[in-house]
Amino acid sequence: MSWLEVFEAIFRYQFMLRAVIVGVMVAISSSFIGSFLVLKKFSMIGHGLSHVAFAGIAIGLWLDQSPLLVTIPVVVIVSIFILKLNQSVQLHGDAAIGLTAAFAMALGTILASVSGGFNVNLFSYLFGSILAIGQVDLYLSIAFSMIVLLTIVIFYHDLYAMTYDEEFAKVSGVKTANLNTLLAVLTGLAVVIGIRVIGTVLISSLIIFPTVIAMQFNKGFRGTIFLAVLSSVFTVIMGLLISFKYDLPSGSTIVIVNGVLFFLIYLYNTVRKMTQN
Repeated sequence: MSWLEVFEAIFRYQFMLRAVIVGVMVAISSSFIGSFLVLKKFSMIGHGLSHVAFAGIAIGLWLDQSPLLVTIPVVVIVSIFILKLNQSVQLHGDAAIGLTAAFAMALGTILASVSGGFNVNLFSYLFGSILAIGQVDLYLSIAFSMIVLLTIVIFYHDLYAMTYDEEFAKVSGVKTANLNTLLAVLTGLAVVIGIRVIGTVLISSLIIFPTVIAMQFNKGFRGTIFLAVLSSVFTVIMGLLISFKYDLPSGSTIVIVNGVLFFLIYLYNTVRKMTQN
């Protein structure tokens, strides 16, 4: 199959068109959120919530209910719980995330074992599958992505202030506790909508990679967000096309494309600095 035929497949096959639309929605929303999380040094909450999403998927399959519809409230509730745990027990953010992620992963594994093991259906939730993206997934991804983007636009200035200096923002009248909760919930939604394309195991990388790639260019905060969105959309589309052409797991392919892009940009910057000195 030539690359021209691969590009044509987007418009020829409904499942490819759905995958691209969902992928772009996930790319935009996750890169927006990632810009705040990475700079706040709180990006690992995406990793923790991806483990929680796995437990939610396992619960849904165990109860013979829609896994995504079960996962949404589970992830949202746990994202709030992580923040409350961090505040009330005086645990550092990474410790609260680690405890929750480990428990969720253990619970998900047990439920998967009870439900008959890691079957093909569960495997597609773990690593993503363009064949598994249905009409409901399309509608959910568009709806939740719009919620995420609209919320960030409305609270942009407060989120920006909190990201760079939370204590100063708090003194200035910004309700940082509420904003942290909001950011955690939005991260949970981004994780859920990305499950079908990239999978629960790898979704956190789509929150971290685009921002880290964009930061290599030192373009300021808004420039970083713009470049993060651009690189995220590019890597998701390229990852989907490559996975379709070579019959590879979509999630893993997208992460590899992100990793290669980051390495090339990092290498270019390193060589450029060496030649300038």
